[in-house]
Amino acid sequence: MDGTTATGFDVQRIRQDFPILSQPQARGRPLVFLDSGASAQKPRAVIDAMVRCMETAYANVHRGAYRLSELATDAYEAARAATARFINAADAREIVFTKNSTEAMNLVAHGWGRGVLKPGQAVLISELEHHANIVPWQMLRDDRGNELRVCRVTETGEIDMEDLAAKLADGKVGLVAMAHMSNVLGTVAPVERIVAMAHAAGAKVLLDGSQAAVHRRVDVQAIGCDFYCFTGHKLYGPTGIGVLWARLEHLDRMPPFLGGGDMISLVTFEKSEWAPPPAKFEAGTPPIIEAVGLHAAIDYVTAIGMGAIEAHERALVDHAMGALSEVPGLTLLGRAQDRGGVFAFALDAAHPHDLATLLDRAGICVRAGRHCAEPLHARFGMENGTTRASFGLYTTKEEVDLLAQALTEAREFFK
Repeated sequence: MDGTTATGFDVQRIRQDFPILSQPQARGRPLVFLDSGASAQKPRAVIDAMVRCMETAYANVHRGAYRLSELATDAYEAARAATARFINAADAREIVFTKNSTEAMNLVAHGWGRGVLKPGQAVLISELEHHANIVPWQMLRDDRGNELRVCRVTETGEIDMEDLAAKLADGKVGLVAMAHMSNVLGTVAPVERIVAMAHAAGAKVLLDGSQAAVHRRVDVQAIGCDFYCFTGHKLYGPTGIGVLWARLEHLDRMPPFLGGGDMISLVTFEKSEWAPPPAKFEAGTPPIIEAVGLHAAIDYVTAIGMGAIEAHERALVDHAMGALSEVPGLTLLGRAQDRGGVFAFALDAAHPHDLATLLDRAGICVRAGRHCAEPLHARFGMENGTTRASFGLYTTKEEVDLLAQALTEAREFFK
C-alpha cells in the first residue's frame, strides 16, 4: 500500500518531510511515533525557517530603528497574520502570542476572570478537561469566590448536553470553558451547539483547541466562540509559542496578564498606560524565532490541506478502532461518534507505565499516565492511568497494526 488516499494525501511522501522519522531508535528499530498528542514532530520546512531566521534575519522586534529589526518585526507580524488566516479571525489584532495553550487559558482566567467576570458569576467546565482548563479556574474560585461548575461526560465520552443545559439554566454562568477535542478520549465536542446554548444563557465561551486545531479546520467566526487557544508544538511547530484568539472587544476590556516592556504606551513612577491589543498582552521580548516556526508550520499544513489531513485521520481512526478492538484484554476509553486520532486504553495484564516501557523496546512511542486529566480518569475508574496512542499527519495504518501486534504480544509477556 503506497499510503495515497482518494484526496491525494500521500503519507509516505509526507513522512519524508520529517527528518526524525528516518532515524532508527536506539535499539535499531524504525521509529513508530504515536505520541503526537503530547508534542508533534517537526517537518524540514519548520526547522529550516527557524535556522534561516537565526542565521540571516534575527534581531529584537518592534523597537529597533535599523533594517535588521524591521525585517524581524515584519516576520513576527507576518506570523500573526498567518495565524489569523489559519483560524479565520476577523482581525490580526485578535491574535495574542503566548508560550503555550496553558498560558493562554491562564491569561483568560486572569484578564477576563479577574477583570471582567462578576463576583456572583460561575465558570462551567466539563469532566474531560486537561488540567490547564481546570486549575486556573480553581485558582480563580479560591481567590475571588466564583463558583466552578462541572458538566458531566456520558459513558461514551461525550459532553452530556442535558447536564450542560441544566447547569446553564439559572443564568449565573459567566464563562463556559471546554476542550474542542479531548486529549484522552479523542472526543470532538459539538462546539457550535455549545456556543449557541452558552450565549443564549448569557455566558461567553473559551475553547481549548490544543488538539482540534491540529486535526481539522477551525473557523472561529463560524464556531461563534469568544476565546480560542492552541499551541505551536502540537501543530508541527516549535515549543515556546501558543496562541490566544479573542474578540477584539474582549481584549479591550481585559487587564494585562504580565507587565513590562512593549505592553505599555506610557510609564511614569506614578502610573502606566497600556498599549492597545495585542501588544497589551505580550510583555517583554516575544518568541520571535518560534513565531517564524509557527508561521512555517501553518504554511505547511495549509499547503497539504486541513480537509485532506482530517480525511486521512478519519481513515486511521476507523482502522484503529477495528485493530485495537481485536486485542485481547484491551479496554478503550470513549467511543464518541465524532472523535479524532487519540486512543487511551488499558491492558488487563499490565500497568500503563510498564506497557509503555515494553512498547518502547519495539520502537513504539506512546504516552502513559493520566495525561494531565486526572478527574477524567477517575470518572472512568482508571485511577492508575492509561496508555495513550495519538496520531499525526505522518501516522500510517501499518504503524497502527504494529501497535496492535505489540499489544497482543505484551499481554502474553505480562500474563
